[in-house]
Amino acid sequence: MIAARLASHGAKPTSQRLKLAELVFERPQHLCAEQVLQAARARGVRVSKATVYNTLNLFVECGLLRELVVDRDRVYYDSTVHAHHHFYNVDTGEMIDIPLESVSFGVVPAVPAGTEQDGIDVVIRVRNRA
Repeated sequence: MIAARLASHGAKPTSQRLKLAELVFERPQHLCAEQVLQAARARGVRVSKATVYNTLNLFVECGLLRELVVDRDRVYYDSTVHAHHHFYNVDTGEMIDIPLESVSFGVVPAVPAGTEQDGIDVVIRVRNRA
């Protein structure tokens, strides 16, 4: 099933890609590359950091994952690819989905000439109360 999913999106289902795909697609979740690497190694998967990054980037390119850049040092990979938004807890690093219909805009600015809108990604940063 996972092999067919990868292949249908243009990602050759290699052994390491299948093992990483099983991990990231086992449930809706937001993982950074380090978390994927740690989880893979905890399951006995022998994989390099470079392979994890390359595989996650490939999955993004193929439309299997969404890349969420929350700050200059933190990128998450979201296994839920349909349009939605997020809360990001800056204290814990937790990402929480916000349904698309829960966020609305009074006015969205016109896009620059010669372009078209490709989506709107809202990340609302929160922190724990003191």
